[in-house]
Amino acid sequence: MESISSQQNDHDHILRPRAVKPGNPMVLRAQSEERGLKPNGTSEIPFSGISSGRSTPLPPDAPPSVQSISSARKQIRAQQKHRLFPTIDYSARVSHFDPKSEYRDFRGFFVLFWIGLAIMVITTMLRNIKDTGYPLRVTVWALLTENTWQLGLSDLVMVTSTGLSLPLQKLFRQSNGTLRWVSFGISVQSIFQITWLILWVNWPFMLNWTWTAQVFFTLHTLVLLMKMHSYAFYNGHLSETEHRLSALDNPANASTAAAVRYPSSSTHLNEIDNEKEEKKVADEEEALRQLREDLALELTSPLGQVTYPQNLTLANYVDYILCPTLCYELEYPRTEKRQWMELFYKTLAVFGCIFLLTITSEEFIVPVLRESALRLEGVRRLSDKGLILAEGISLLLFPFMVTFLLVFLVIFEYVLGAFAEITCFADRHFYSDWWNSCDWLEFSREWNIPVHHFLRRHVYGASRPYVSRNMATLITFLISAFLHELVMGCITKKLRGYGFLAQMLQLPIVALQRTKFVRGRTLFNVSDDFTRSRRDCNGVDADQSFRTFASGFP
Repeated sequence: MESISSQQNDHDHILRPRAVKPGNPMVLRAQSEERGLKPNGTSEIPFSGISSGRSTPLPPDAPPSVQSISSARKQIRAQQKHRLFPTIDYSARVSHFDPKSEYRDFRGFFVLFWIGLAIMVITTMLRNIKDTGYPLRVTVWALLTENTWQLGLSDLVMVTSTGLSLPLQKLFRQSNGTLRWVSFGISVQSIFQITWLILWVNWPFMLNWTWTAQVFFTLHTLVLLMKMHSYAFYNGHLSETEHRLSALDNPANASTAAAVRYPSSSTHLNEIDNEKEEKKVADEEEALRQLREDLALELTSPLGQVTYPQNLTLANYVDYILCPTLCYELEYPRTEKRQWMELFYKTLAVFGCIFLLTITSEEFIVPVLRESALRLEGVRRLSDKGLILAEGISLLLFPFMVTFLLVFLVIFEYVLGAFAEITCFADRHFYSDWWNSCDWLEFSREWNIPVHHFLRRHVYGASRPYVSRNMATLITFLISAFLHELVMGCITKKLRGYGFLAQMLQLPIVALQRTKFVRGRTLFNVSDDFTRSRRDCNGVDADQSFRTFASGFP
């Protein structure tokens, strides 16, 4: 007995095929009609496809021909294997919404958002038909359509008036005296921009427009101001660069200081702060040659097809005004052709979003504001007023969130996308994934990239060589806060300082988020590991972000 048991133990490592249980008669009868099974459960075909999942392994010294045949048979059996109950392949995986998931395609929720808005519109129309007999209310729509002709003509004149920057730049370039850019040209351009801004900001007040028309006109005024400023100051910089390059033909009387390049839109602020243009070159001829190359390179577009002053044309200026960007460059990357159907869809989406904004304001914002105003007039106690305000704000939070999303889409996805299609503007990175932002700095840097580039290039980057980092940051915040207060003043027609205060409060908020108690912690968003990986990919760590937080405010 001991010998028998020892023999069994010696062969325990061999995997033996398990015996197949007798088949179900009903199942075998059904399969026999399709696969040719005999009544006794055997098959007429060589392999039934029903296997225990194990096979007798080949001996280690099997010849290659036998191993090849065995491998081929296994492949055929795997292809023919059919189970009555299909097997499920389980593996270690995470869900799509898990912070560790690499899945990033959630376009279905974008479609679901529009489906939800469509349901909201249908429900609202049915309720209005029941209450008033009409599908839509027209109070807000009448507000939007008032002063339309005046708005259109005034906007056209305002856009045309920015074209004065082109002859001014030609004048500054041709002058060798007091009207050169560094002499008196900057002052002339600055006076023109300030006068232009004061005129067009006061224009809606003089014509007594509605607040909707006034807000649109003011926002467009600020956009054109930033465009005009970028065009003038970048071309002014290039005119001085051209003067320096021409003066190097007579090096004895020319400045040989290192070339100062205008910060590009892809340069981080910490790179601007740390950039060293001075080079130690032993040979003066080599230094002079290098300076000429640097100046010539500055006068040439990054794509190498346009050189200053070839860009000082009316066609180039009109093209720049239409391009969806706030930072002027000699040349932009372009698509091969326009996609007219894409332009049609984006134009249709603009009017669709305006319609949805009207419905949201008419049904969920105006009634709450009207009712809250009436209730506040009838109470005197502070506690009652506080309760009414708290209730009104809570009822307005969701429609305001929908309004914010619709305004974001209509501006950054559809309006800018339509102008990009018209001008064949290839770089359509108008926003980043701000919905994954983990702090205020990251959100403000990613939700409005055109303004972020302008503030970084023309405010922080331009003031940094003359003032300290903290002062440049303060200047950036002050300008951004002033523009926000200007828009708020157009809505309320009063300067209360709410927009200015709200914008300046971002300074202590960002400083708090940079402290060791808050830094690296996330709430209602992605995990710390994912946050760090995003920052590593962007090339900016937490300390660098704090030094550059002035550059990202809308």
